[in-house]
Amino acid sequence: MSPDTLLQRITDYANRADPYPLYAELRENGVTRQTDGSYLVGAYHDIAALLHDPRISSDSRSRADPDTLPMLRRGAQPAFIGLDDPEHDRLRRIAMRPFGPPHSPGRIDSLSTEITRISGELIDGFRDRDRIDVVEDFAYPLPVTVICRLLGVPHEDVPRIRGWTNTIIASLDLTPGKDEESHRDAGLEARQAMGAYLGDLADKRRDDPSDDMLSALVHDSGPDGHLTRNELMATATLLLIAGHETTVNLITNGVLTLLRYPDAFRALRGNPELMPGAVEELLRYEPPVHLLPQRSPLTDVEVSDVTIPKGAPLILVLAAGNRDPLRFAAPDRFDPARADNQHFGFGSGVHNCFGAPLARLETQLALRALLPRLEGFQLAEDPPPYRRSPILRGPRHLRIERPSGP
Repeated sequence: MSPDTLLQRITDYANRADPYPLYAELRENGVTRQTDGSYLVGAYHDIAALLHDPRISSDSRSRADPDTLPMLRRGAQPAFIGLDDPEHDRLRRIAMRPFGPPHSPGRIDSLSTEITRISGELIDGFRDRDRIDVVEDFAYPLPVTVICRLLGVPHEDVPRIRGWTNTIIASLDLTPGKDEESHRDAGLEARQAMGAYLGDLADKRRDDPSDDMLSALVHDSGPDGHLTRNELMATATLLLIAGHETTVNLITNGVLTLLRYPDAFRALRGNPELMPGAVEELLRYEPPVHLLPQRSPLTDVEVSDVTIPKGAPLILVLAAGNRDPLRFAAPDRFDPARADNQHFGFGSGVHNCFGAPLARLETQLALRALLPRLEGFQLAEDPPPYRRSPILRGPRHLRIERPSGP
């Protein structure tokens, strides 16, 4: 088939369960211009170079067609993930102060006990059952509970958070031919509603602070200044969504992969000290984020003998780079002991995932707690039903069961 239809085929839901043959086709064809004018990049070294190239913008306002983007038309405040330096750097530094080192070095590590406790409670809830949905019973409630407690969101509001998040993630469906405008508008409305909710919650923390990140962000007096209310809303929304959505996929993809690789399952169950390396391999082999769609060059850029013009939509297929045989030996094999595993599971460069330390910790502790409880379980269906988004790729449900009969 023609390489200029690769985006259409990659985003086609029919290929969601196994997009990897298409990623191999992308690597073989090099940088490819698509029928909609975007450019796809899937080779590891090309992606790495672009992620570290200051000429590549993450700001939608740098696109050649910014007027078509509903967020910009409505004047919404973009989160720092969608900005370039120096705006990106300032907002990221402010957000980082209450989240990690050097200013809050113990915040993530201090969550270990809480994550282990929540994992145990969730596992106890299905201890005697013969059929489990890993997503609904474990992989979703664990990270959403953790990030809500970290930010200071009341537990009773979690269903509202989930509703908004589902709409936002659905708006990331890039399938050509769908009503993209209405999906994006719905996603923007949900993002604005979540932002307004978090803004109101932050306002309460001004007079009644607590030991949570919203309180810390509201009362921060660092050298980079205070967040405006709109900046605070956009930042808190980003942290809330990114703080659990990618981890849901990572945990679920981890269970799915380990059930498909019983030798690795047994090795990790018996040697939990191997889990950190296994999680890194999961981030390479079945990453939670497959595409970075919102990039564009600030000037004409040449990549592998192809000139990508200024302002053209640029899509980096991270999951294709993670399986590039020019970078990884036997890239289609899951190897928990793989060395030199510099994957794109959390991106790379200045936009490297802000919440990577938390996602790593949650996934390691979650799988350590869960694997011993899954002895005797098998996949009820393989492949499982996947979520619609080709960007944040993971099963919508992962049903496992104990075999019946003797």
